[in-house]
Amino acid sequence: DFSFDLIKRTIKEPMTFATTTDGNHGRGVAWAAKQVGQHAVVYMPKGSAQERVDHILNLGAECIVTDMNYDDTVRLTMKMAEERGWHIVQDTAWEGYTKIPTWIMQGYSTLADEAVEQMQDMGIKQPTHVLLQAGVGALAGGVLGYLVDCFGAKNLHSIVVEPDQADCIYRSGVAGEMVNVGGDMRTIMAGLACGEPNPLGWPLLRSCTTQFISCHDKVSALGMRVLGNPLGNDPRIISGESGSVGTGVLAAVRHHPDREALMARLGLDRDSVVLIINTEGDTDVKHYREVVWEGKHPACE
Repeated sequence: DFSFDLIKRTIKEPMTFATTTDGNHGRGVAWAAKQVGQHAVVYMPKGSAQERVDHILNLGAECIVTDMNYDDTVRLTMKMAEERGWHIVQDTAWEGYTKIPTWIMQGYSTLADEAVEQMQDMGIKQPTHVLLQAGVGALAGGVLGYLVDCFGAKNLHSIVVEPDQADCIYRSGVAGEMVNVGGDMRTIMAGLACGEPNPLGWPLLRSCTTQFISCHDKVSALGMRVLGNPLGNDPRIISGESGSVGTGVLAAVRHHPDREALMARLGLDRDSVVLIINTEGDTDVKHYREVVWEGKHPACE
């Protein structure tokens, strides 16, 4: 029974939705606010690409790029929203703020639900492996939670991948408890440049993830090139930096001098069925072309 028009008629007083984003989440919030005739204010961390800013501005939202990293920008958004009576729509949680982040994680599980349906149509009983990229871990937690419900944690080799400059989930996996990462977090994987795990997703990732990987930007760049230039009749996939890192890991392992040892460690063989989810297109076209056309971040460096 849901429709944006129904919601629009239900809202009696003007609302402002506020969020922090590296690009994609804020674009979604801006789009949804426009559908229901309300305003959105989107904060972005320093270094955000102008094209990602423009995507948000073109949807009628206000977009402010700060001089802080992602996590400090989240805290600024919280402060401004509290002072001005805005409604926060954020994909990470904190004390007293869990309902909307839970909804967002449930929304991410739609990706897994559709993937399972497509695999069934292809005659694939289940994947042996899943590679999931992580920022705060909301997407990874939502998707992995669904897959674990379907197949069981022990029947699925799950790998969570992050940029080495923002690898809070990896460090948390090593420590067995949540670990925050600070600093500028300079990585081309802008959508994953988050230094503090989502406390809602972390318990599931801690309990159900087989392995955590922290990797260089050149791994993501390799994934972008492989997806954009496939073998045979495989479809061409235009993937952005944050969406390609899972494919990049597989390609890097395939061409690594220690390939056999790495494959054994990851439980990969010729019969493996690996599920990878690409989460963005070329949302920064200039950088996409620098990587795919001009060879920026070469795999051999």
